[in-house]
Amino acid sequence: MTSEEKLTIEERIIDMLRTVFDPEIPVNIYDLGLIYKVDVQDTGDVSIDMTLTAPNCPAADFIMEDVRQRIESVEGVVAAQINLVFEPEWNKDMMSDEAKLELGYL
Repeated sequence: MTSEEKLTIEERIIDMLRTVFDPEIPVNIYDLGLIYKVDVQDTGDVSIDMTLTAPNCPAADFIMEDVRQRIESVEGVVAAQINLVFEPEWNKDMMSDEAKLELGYL
């Protein structure tokens, strides 16, 4: 897989991540800053490092499975591994300006 192909797949993944929402927050997980890393391998395997707004989030399993299914639906992705991490700890400064505006932080 060429670097251009990997970049195209990564862009599609980011577009797809913008369709995933925490059920309690009206902003997608990408703009919330919950996605720390998207790693596309030459094999088409994808590894995502993500966090949650709170470690005891009741929707954690739902969100992670939604992310996995949506990423695996992206053309060129063979399989997705979703890694839940809590370092660094999420805070509102990690949100995009659009997310901050939507939630009234700007």
